[in-house]
Amino acid sequence: MSPAPLSPTVGNTRAAAPPARPSDVPRGTDRSMFASLKVRDYFLLWSGMVGSAFAMNMQLVAQGWLVYEMTVSALNLAWVTLSFTLPQIFFSLVGGVLADRLRKRQIILYGQALNGVATLFMAIIIITGNVTFWDFIWVGFVNGTMLALSMPARTAYIPEIVGERLMFNAMAFNTAAWNLSRILGPALAGLMIALFAGGDTTSHFGVGLVYFVLSGLYIVSSVTVLFMSTTGKPRPGRGKSPLADVREGLSYAIGSPVVGGLILLSILPFLFGLTINTLMPAFNMDVLQGGPESLGLLMTAMGVGAIGGSLTLAKLGELRHKGFWLFLTCLLWGVFVIGFAFTETRFAAMAMVAAVGFISAVNMSMNRTIVTLQVTPEMRGRIMSIDMMSHGLMPLGILPVSLLAERVSVQVGIGAGGVALVVGTFVLWWTLKAVRRIDKGF
Repeated sequence: MSPAPLSPTVGNTRAAAPPARPSDVPRGTDRSMFASLKVRDYFLLWSGMVGSAFAMNMQLVAQGWLVYEMTVSALNLAWVTLSFTLPQIFFSLVGGVLADRLRKRQIILYGQALNGVATLFMAIIIITGNVTFWDFIWVGFVNGTMLALSMPARTAYIPEIVGERLMFNAMAFNTAAWNLSRILGPALAGLMIALFAGGDTTSHFGVGLVYFVLSGLYIVSSVTVLFMSTTGKPRPGRGKSPLADVREGLSYAIGSPVVGGLILLSILPFLFGLTINTLMPAFNMDVLQGGPESLGLLMTAMGVGAIGGSLTLAKLGELRHKGFWLFLTCLLWGVFVIGFAFTETRFAAMAMVAAVGFISAVNMSMNRTIVTLQVTPEMRGRIMSIDMMSHGLMPLGILPVSLLAERVSVQVGIGAGGVALVVGTFVLWWTLKAVRRIDKGF
């Protein structure tokens, strides 16, 4: 299958369309802030995603606390993290094939249900005192695999539910939910552990109770899709093997200047823009001379900025020249990272990191939405899986930046990441002409 032809709004060879007028928008289209949430099936899908997002972010704190308490090893923390992230790289393409071959509702239902069962089993062995380090490894592997297998279906499901006109609004609320869970989830897990442990730092009881809550959230995320009327019908190819589906998806992405270009443009900030997250603890300690409360304020500022960016994008569905805005937000992302690197006061750092959160949320949500809309329906699952897998390249940017931070200074390391993002954006501006010409994106 060849890539879908560029739409007039992308502007491949046709002249730019005249400015949008009220009459250009179909009658009855809801353009309010919460338009997509008024669609019953999307509200159910979004509610389930909120539950699973909170579960994942709470789990990071609970497992990190207990693993370190049990093993006193930072390396073991890394192994547990890898058990969750590596399946996302290896199984994302499989998830994309499943999303295009099976009913998306069933994929989400069974994926989240298996997460709930695995987490429930973990809760029981933790609270009874029988947990071992390797239990965290296999549960992390199950959670990561289920995410890789179900996330392409969840993303490809959205345009079938809300339609093209509400895609930017819907994806903005997806991003807002993830960012909200990043702020509140860890704090909620930490509070539960502190309350139920009763001051005993060796107690597993508090962590066990958190895992019971996580299991409930995963089960709720699974059950919500049962009430949806849209099933996400598959559009399988005739007589093709799953491996042929994977090859077709890769060829589609490589052969489309728009889709391939958008994925490439999304990789760049993952390589150099998100290094700020990894190095923030070091920046807080070395530059701001801050403690845990200062680091918490920085993380909260970034999360609040990201939520603001997501809600802003919710109102920008009809924005023209989205290709230009993609590059501009990518450029500003790099500029704000550089600005953050050379702040020296807590207030200035919070302001700059909030700006990074805001602009990154707009950029990532807009990019993923346009990718979804530029792909033919029968290919969406596979393209979403390629997009998800490509983000696993993030360590390739983090390692050299972290090395520079260790050898020179954390400010130079973070600043170098910002400079690389700015320079890379200019390079892609001149090479990705099809992306530059994207107008409305649908």
